[in-house]
Amino acid sequence: MSGFDPAADGAQMTFDGRLSYSDYLQLDQILDAQKPLTSAHDELLFIIQHQTSELWMRLVIHELSAARRAIAKDDLAPALKMLARVSRIFEQLNGAWDVLRTMTPSDYTQFREHLGQSSGFQSWQYRMIEYLLGNRNHAMLRPHAHNAQISKLLLDELNCPSLYDEVLGYVNRHGVPMPSEVLSRDVSQTHACDDGVMQSWRTIYQHPETHWQLYELAEKLVDFEDYFRRWRFNHVTTVERVIGFKRGTGGTGGVSYLKRMLEIELFPELWRVRTVL
Repeated sequence: MSGFDPAADGAQMTFDGRLSYSDYLQLDQILDAQKPLTSAHDELLFIIQHQTSELWMRLVIHELSAARRAIAKDDLAPALKMLARVSRIFEQLNGAWDVLRTMTPSDYTQFREHLGQSSGFQSWQYRMIEYLLGNRNHAMLRPHAHNAQISKLLLDELNCPSLYDEVLGYVNRHGVPMPSEVLSRDVSQTHACDDGVMQSWRTIYQHPETHWQLYELAEKLVDFEDYFRRWRFNHVTTVERVIGFKRGTGGTGGVSYLKRMLEIELFPELWRVRTVL
């Protein structure tokens, strides 16, 4: 309504000494964090795309860590909610690729050479997510060796059971035995697909009415990995659309490297069990 004064409805309009929206969200710092190195129009898009992705990844780490703790304490209900939220976060991250794909190769070449060796390949938060989920490639510690604090965070994570390790322990404690050698394995290493684990999941999927909570947990993990795979695929597609088969700025093979990442399975038995049902 033209001329309407929100103060008439009781809206706070003065903020001297009071916490405002901008104060609470630290907007001055956030909106001052975009520092383009060129005058290229699309560089701001590129920066914001990656900064917002890192913010979402921070929330993913928060949610996955809390879900893992809850599962370890046999508190499944909040963990299921957190896993569902992480799937929705990756839906947001998938949508972000659609925005970045509006940048053409001509647009990107106007500022790409100014990126130096910086690359999403070096995102420590993404590495933390992979480690949390169980893809524990120790070689990926090297890009962070120059930062002692980040290196310690990643090493500490490698010494903890992954989310999937905790899930297998939970299943074992709640009526469906898991192989003892899997439960006692070196958790710093990536879990390898195990037929015994698959047979345990087979029992759950064949009798969901008997093992409903375990069945629901399995499907929450599959739902999440489905979104995660789409995110990886969209990454490959976007990179190929923008730079073709050039090498990445961080020195990787670019598209060829990203395509190899598509082969990684986070919860392998949950995908392969479908074949034996």
